[in-house]
Amino acid sequence: MNEENNKENKERFCNILTATARENMDYVLEDLQDMGFFDAPASSAGHYSYPGGLVAHSLNVYDAAMAIRSTAIAMRPDIEAQLPEDSVAIAALLHDVCKTDLYVRAVRKRRNEIGVYEAQEIYEIHDENFPVGHGEKSAMILLRSGLDLSDDELCAIRWHMGPWNLSKDDEKFYRQAGKRSPLAPLIHTADTMASSLLERPSISLK
Repeated sequence: MNEENNKENKERFCNILTATARENMDYVLEDLQDMGFFDAPASSAGHYSYPGGLVAHSLNVYDAAMAIRSTAIAMRPDIEAQLPEDSVAIAALLHDVCKTDLYVRAVRKRRNEIGVYEAQEIYEIHDENFPVGHGEKSAMILLRSGLDLSDDELCAIRWHMGPWNLSKDDEKFYRQAGKRSPLAPLIHTADTMASSLLERPSISLK
């Protein structure tokens, strides 16, 4: 991803969130800038593990979420009121702000394709600074920035990873969140679609 693409992604990301007209969104965007969100990768070595990958991933989740929303409403018009566009935008674009300071650049010596050791830049995971979980951390950061999130938005951000590695109580709460509002399962589905489908490496057919 080149610098021009990163700039365009940042502009689109900010424009979508600003258009929600949610109070204090300007403070949220300022805080994300200060925390390094727009330069962070989406993962340490998996999907979009490059500078600017996090905002690109967030936009993919947004696009997937809006497409799923349109299809779901076409099939179930009665749920449209439960999936307001601003809520989908906020939950999709801000679900992973917890990753802003998670990946730290480091240099390690590794063997190249001919067996010679050479220095390679990698990302290391550092979650010791604020060890409160994944979705929980995103919600806390946004609340600290002054964003007034609805209960449905909080649930969608908290449970965007879905039912993976959950305790018995967490599994119960995840399922309750899905019953409460379609926003939580929509964001989880969009996140999975983005990271596992839209962002998978290209394979050249020979």
